[in-house]
Amino acid sequence: MKIFNLILFFTASFFGGLKDNNNMSDAELERFNSQLNEVKTMINTKASYNTKIAFFVDMKIKSGKNRFFVYDLVNDKILDQGLVANGSGSETKVRGELVFSNEANSNSSSLGKYVVGKSYHGNFGKSYRLSGLDETNSNALKRAIVLHPYSAVPEEEQDYYISNSHGCPMVSENFFKRLEKIIDNSKSNIILSVYY
Repeated sequence: MKIFNLILFFTASFFGGLKDNNNMSDAELERFNSQLNEVKTMINTKASYNTKIAFFVDMKIKSGKNRFFVYDLVNDKILDQGLVANGSGSETKVRGELVFSNEANSNSSSLGKYVVGKSYHGNFGKSYRLSGLDETNSNALKRAIVLHPYSAVPEEEQDYYISNSHGCPMVSENFFKRLEKIIDNSKSNIILSVYY
């Protein structure tokens, strides 16, 4: 374990990473920095990706706690965070233990990296299309998996679980407004990484 932590330390030092834990547990911080390094490597391969901001969702964190993170890739810090729902099809008999699917009509969340695409107005008002970049989320467009607000998602953290979506990353209306400003002001595509 000590060797693994040493490797993680040198990897994070080389690539940069979140150093202030922002109330994250060691396991959450480890998962976050692993995803962060993957995203940083990926965005350097394509000029159309935003190199300043990325979004991260840690589905291992309970849905009543902040698990959607807006991250400053330049200064290596979390700029904002909020609650985000997971798909009802991801729920198991054990609360907090989730399963994931890329299949149509599964109502499940899908893990992987997404490109946040163009906005449109749908059932929940303004929403952003998400294109899956991995085998685990390649059907996102076909499944109409989008980033959208929903009035039943609370603004503040709580001790119980929040409502579920049909597989979309669904956030509160106020948090969505903050995300909307970032997305609409970005000249390049923002990456959203959903992991577990």
